[in-house]
Amino acid sequence: MTDLTDLRLSYTRAALSRAEMNPDPAAQFSEWLQAALNDPRLTEPYAFSLATADAQGQPTVRTLLLRGVDETGALSFYTGYDSEKGRALAENPRAEMLFYWPALEQQVRVRGSVQRLSEAASTEYFHQRPRESQLAAHASTPQSAPIESRAALEARFAALHEQFAGQEVPRPDFWGGFRLVPERWEFWQGRPNRMHDRLVYTRPPHGEWTLERLMP
Repeated sequence: MTDLTDLRLSYTRAALSRAEMNPDPAAQFSEWLQAALNDPRLTEPYAFSLATADAQGQPTVRTLLLRGVDETGALSFYTGYDSEKGRALAENPRAEMLFYWPALEQQVRVRGSVQRLSEAASTEYFHQRPRESQLAAHASTPQSAPIESRAALEARFAALHEQFAGQEVPRPDFWGGFRLVPERWEFWQGRPNRMHDRLVYTRPPHGEWTLERLMP
């Protein structure tokens, strides 16, 4: 057994004020994300945890990489449609993202509906990826399925490398992008004595964003 009850930090870096928050939560997020990208203490600050639940309500969570925020505030990522998360999103197209930047004592939660990106957008991004990553998408299908050994996986990769030698690697039909359309944004700033700042944006369908403070 591991006892961690005496491990704790005191958060002292910053505070959140409603008056200083951007009325557009996507713009506020972009500001925080840029600060995280500029901080050399943080590795892959564009990484996030994606929580999904299937039709039976079985939850799963994993780490992915954010690949863009569009003009509407939707956040995009890419994965296999046949992966566990891809299947869950097909059954229950709702999810929540969590970005955590410990060096800044900040986190952002984004909740909303999830839609597939267009075939054209998925293909365009696929061909921006390193060639080895393109081959890996082909080699690792169906994602999350059992495989007998690492050697078997490497053999699949090598065979695909030979198969597509001297030609463009096509985007597989089972791989593509998603966009999460936010319905709720929560910005968290660690504060002393666990009296953390939590500011949340919500809006009704076709309405305007409203901002309120939550209890820690």
